[in-house]
Amino acid sequence: MTLAGTLYAAQILFLAYFIAINSAYIVLSLLALATLRRHVERHALDRLPRLYSGLETPISVLVPAYNEAQTIATSVRSLLQLEYPEFEIVVINDGSQDATLKVLIEEFRMAPFPEAYRRKLACARVRGVYRSAEFPNLRVIDKENGGGKADALNAGINAARFPLFCAVDADSILQRDSLWRVVEPFYEDPRTIASGGTVRIANGCSVEGGFLTNVGLPHRLLPLFQVVEYMRAFLFGRLGWSALNSVTLISGAFGVFRRERVIDAGGYRSDCLGEDMELVVRLHRVHRLARRPYRISFVPDPVCWTEAPESLAILGKQRIRWQRGLAESIFMNVRLLFHPRGGAPGWLAMPFLLLFELVSPLVEFAGYAFMLAGLALGIVAPAVVLLFFAVALAFGLLLSVTTLLLEELSFHVYRGPGRLLALLGAALLENVGYRQLVTGYRLVGTWRWLRGSESSWSATPRAATWQKTR
Repeated sequence: MTLAGTLYAAQILFLAYFIAINSAYIVLSLLALATLRRHVERHALDRLPRLYSGLETPISVLVPAYNEAQTIATSVRSLLQLEYPEFEIVVINDGSQDATLKVLIEEFRMAPFPEAYRRKLACARVRGVYRSAEFPNLRVIDKENGGGKADALNAGINAARFPLFCAVDADSILQRDSLWRVVEPFYEDPRTIASGGTVRIANGCSVEGGFLTNVGLPHRLLPLFQVVEYMRAFLFGRLGWSALNSVTLISGAFGVFRRERVIDAGGYRSDCLGEDMELVVRLHRVHRLARRPYRISFVPDPVCWTEAPESLAILGKQRIRWQRGLAESIFMNVRLLFHPRGGAPGWLAMPFLLLFELVSPLVEFAGYAFMLAGLALGIVAPAVVLLFFAVALAFGLLLSVTTLLLEELSFHVYRGPGRLLALLGAALLENVGYRQLVTGYRLVGTWRWLRGSESSWSATPRAATWQKTR
């Protein structure tokens, strides 16, 4: 093939890839729209007082905590106020180096409790179990540090007393009815083994006593871009896959699982940076290959709020870790890919993750570099470069605006024309600069995974301004 032919083929390849990936996102958005419409119709009476039957499945709320002395008391007090008939809170002190355990003991009148601890899942040594004299449903598992949240969660699963467990980050900001909303799929379909809800950005919101009291928007561009990004990821990304029973990620900030199914699958893996995603993909693999009926659901209701990074340094570390966790989750469960019994997860979701999530940063970066270099050298026509960037911008803007439309037609969380205009502006601006920056971080994450450099889990630093808000 001549040089001209090669250049022409490369141009067509990059354009075709960009069109394919964004077309796939549009299909997901259409699935999400249909699913969201049915969800809103079914929950039209949700604002009425909730009546409990007394038959609801009890839940163990697991809270991994490492050096959380500043916020742990507020977090636990907010969890104690959740609206649900029967639940317990198990805080796992994962070898904290600060006063986390001391704060818990003093704030909640904790005392050593002689409890049999059954190790169904491997974890670091448990040093002791404490129980609150003030709140009978509150316990603390004090253990040696296991190197990450996965080990702490496995220790919590071992200690959990109830059939369902809810994994919650110590700094998650919940709504009082969060447990009830996220557990609904278990009542609607007995085959359900896991369920997650929408996570929103808390920056700019008002929080009192650990609960959201007023929804607002960040005043800085970086977290504002992430508001749109989170809405897009949850409202049509995961909601669209939920319609196909192919959700591959339940956020580690808030998700409910059937305890015995997780134990059967081996619990959380400590050797994976994306332990939350890897567990969900593994649950798909284990159940699909064993022909065991199951469902993994997603609840579009905004049940959990979290603080977004406000600095590029923290954002970069977070996205690099996410991308590496994505790669590890795919290849630790590669048997599901195109397996004869893989179903939609193996034949649709896994190829999507591989081709459009893992590979996309490389293709996108190469596409930008090729087009700009070709333009500078005069070997690519300006019209082709313009078309390339126009396609990327148009599709990105279309997806973001579609997400805002879904939000306005359903939950209408961000009220007022000013906030809507701010979100529209962010949806436009994020495609120029922010999207390319995130692509660069993801490319670094993929490169580090390919190199096989040593992986280590580290929590995202938080400003914790929500705790100070009155």
